[in-house]
Amino acid sequence: MNENTIGTIVVDAAITVHRALGPGLLESVYEVVLAHELQQRGLSVERQVVVPIVYRGIEFKEGFRADIIVNGKVVLELKSVEKVTPAHKKQIQTYLRLTGCKLGYLLNFGEALMKTGITRAVNRLEE
Repeated sequence: MNENTIGTIVVDAAITVHRALGPGLLESVYEVVLAHELQQRGLSVERQVVVPIVYRGIEFKEGFRADIIVNGKVVLELKSVEKVTPAHKKQIQTYLRLTGCKLGYLLNFGEALMKTGITRAVNRLEE
């Protein structure tokens, strides 16, 4: 399954979860429910994945934690905030670069409508 196919499933699943739960809950709630929804749709889901940082040839285990990685190919960063900032968008781009993944989504469950809370990010993805 390629990144774009996974992405289509992710967007649909995020909208489904948001419609069921509504906005304003903790990110951790959306994370566990979205992970379940994606697994129900046949995808492999890893939560809170530790991603090490390599700096000048030295690997540091204390890198960052990706909220969700789907099928080892798509990174999901979940938020539950009133408004996504440019820093949040840079964060998902950095995560893509550091993981080597080509597609990521910043999903803000704090929005009134989920479709306005979805930011797609790419890193050398062939469309």
